[in-house]
Amino acid sequence: MSKYVADKNNIQYYAQELKENTYNLTRMNLVMRGIKPDNIVTRNGDTLEEDWPYFEDNDPVNSYDPLYVDAVVSNPPYSQAWDPTNKEHDPRYARFGLAPRGKADYAFLLHDLFHIKPDGIMTIVLPHGVLFRGGEEGEIRKNLIENNHIDTIIGLPANIFFGTGIPTIIMILKQNRPNTDTLIIDGSKGFIKEGKNNKLRASDIKRIVDTVAKRENIEKFSKVVSREEIRNNDYNLNIPRYVDSSEEAESWDLYATMFGGIPLKEIEELGPYWQAFPNLKDTIFTKTDSPYVDLVQGDIKEIIKNQADIKIFKEEFAKAFGDFQQYLRNRWLENIDQVEIASEENKLSENIFERLENIPLIDKYQAFQLLDNDWEKIAGDIEIIQREGFEATKKVDPKLVLKKKSGKEEEVQEGWLGRIIPFDLVQKELLKDQYQALKEKENRLGEIPSLYEELIDSLTEEEKESEILNDNNDAFVGKEVSKKLKELRAETETEEIKEFIDKLDQYESLAKEEKDLKKKIKEEEKALHLQTKERIENLFDQEVYDLLDKKWIGNLMESIFQLPESLINDLVAKVQGLEEKYAETYFDIERQIKETEESLAAMIDDLVGDEYDMKGLSAFKAFLLGE
Repeated sequence: MSKYVADKNNIQYYAQELKENTYNLTRMNLVMRGIKPDNIVTRNGDTLEEDWPYFEDNDPVNSYDPLYVDAVVSNPPYSQAWDPTNKEHDPRYARFGLAPRGKADYAFLLHDLFHIKPDGIMTIVLPHGVLFRGGEEGEIRKNLIENNHIDTIIGLPANIFFGTGIPTIIMILKQNRPNTDTLIIDGSKGFIKEGKNNKLRASDIKRIVDTVAKRENIEKFSKVVSREEIRNNDYNLNIPRYVDSSEEAESWDLYATMFGGIPLKEIEELGPYWQAFPNLKDTIFTKTDSPYVDLVQGDIKEIIKNQADIKIFKEEFAKAFGDFQQYLRNRWLENIDQVEIASEENKLSENIFERLENIPLIDKYQAFQLLDNDWEKIAGDIEIIQREGFEATKKVDPKLVLKKKSGKEEEVQEGWLGRIIPFDLVQKELLKDQYQALKEKENRLGEIPSLYEELIDSLTEEEKESEILNDNNDAFVGKEVSKKLKELRAETETEEIKEFIDKLDQYESLAKEEKDLKKKIKEEEKALHLQTKERIENLFDQEVYDLLDKKWIGNLMESIFQLPESLINDLVAKVQGLEEKYAETYFDIERQIKETEESLAAMIDDLVGDEYDMKGLSAFKAFLLGE
């Protein structure tokens, strides 16, 4: 909310919660989000039994004032039992009807709707059942539609809330609306897996929010539905009735399956690509009079990437974002103190969307997600600089870790962390020689285990029977190797003994190198860490700007310029997939089966057995040969 209000301290927050633990957390949560305690009014009560007229606890009669607010956000318990007895005159429910005893979903909704101002808005999270269940709920839904209160319905993915895996919806309602239609959005497909739960990404949320703001019809995502259509569907608002977001079932062309070739109709399903690259299709597919074609000969990936339309596409993208890096430098580096953190991401997204307006195929929300992936860290850095001053960029803080001591966890310091500038960035950019020397040692140390494995594999079974390896025969035992070497050198030298000694010498050499490397790496890590700390504390201002440029802007620019490459790679994969789909025909498979049968029949002639075995083999051979 503070993104859209000049003085966020003018916002008053009201909350009511029945469960005491959750009630106690409510106020704490709001305070932690930077909201002043004076702007928070919370009550521990049953929303359905105790409506919220606003009053002072010490004088409830004289201070009584019904509460009407600008906006309500609500996530009530789903399908909770309640008692509607004697509530038909309750002003919250009187206009629309009483929710059934076993499901209080609409009771919570009507409570929220009652308390918003004439120009107010409310959002409520509910189970899908409220969209189509009949009885009392069906009547309430009809009344809400006919009275023009239901503005938008948003279907959410399953398993995005802790404690329940059911898919849910967000319903947006208003007291007064200029339009009479209802926007229905199926947002159930946009999410990422995060552990056992699904999570809406920032781009998924923005896609939904933008669609709500523009009230757009988007194929397989959203539809603006007239009241008349809803009436014709008996006031059933179930999302699949209006928005079909299901994926097309894969089909197989019978002719291509039998004889090969790629069906033109399946190529045309990639229509958006051919519109964006009008000459590409003729470049990569052979011309034919039939409705089936083949890919041209050669490396199709290279042919596509070097095609003229593709090159122009990449050039246009590069031109659109040619000055984006400098644009970010001007906003973030040259005017750090003026960055409005709360609204900056929205402003940047608008800029990115404008740059992509004439670039086909690139999903602008994918580009926004790249920004959002980095923005939280960038915003945190800018906030520290605005609060503490530019010198904060040259500060380091103790790196505290939890360690167990005497059965208890305690915080102990393990080195330092840059308050804003990361240690590894300083090492890569300003301490390159020391950093590279350390990395080379770490890489060599990482190679040694595989060299041990090669040595073990080279041992003969007889050599492995000695006690130089552990019980699993997958690691050397250092003491036993030394002991065995002494024994072998005391024996008469043969070629076998010489080879065995050589292998054990290689192990000892590697073991010594490994020990020395670990010691040197530890020493150099410590020295480099302290050197980095000192370097950060003595950075020149220009060095800070250069490092912030790398940290804030470098990664983002690299990610953005991967978008056209990713899109082209997707196209290549789709084209190659079409070729592979029909590469092996039915007749090819039939021929392979026949060749296998003939080969197996020929092998039968080499088999021997008694009289009955041979009769059985003869019959099997005849079967294979189709005789």
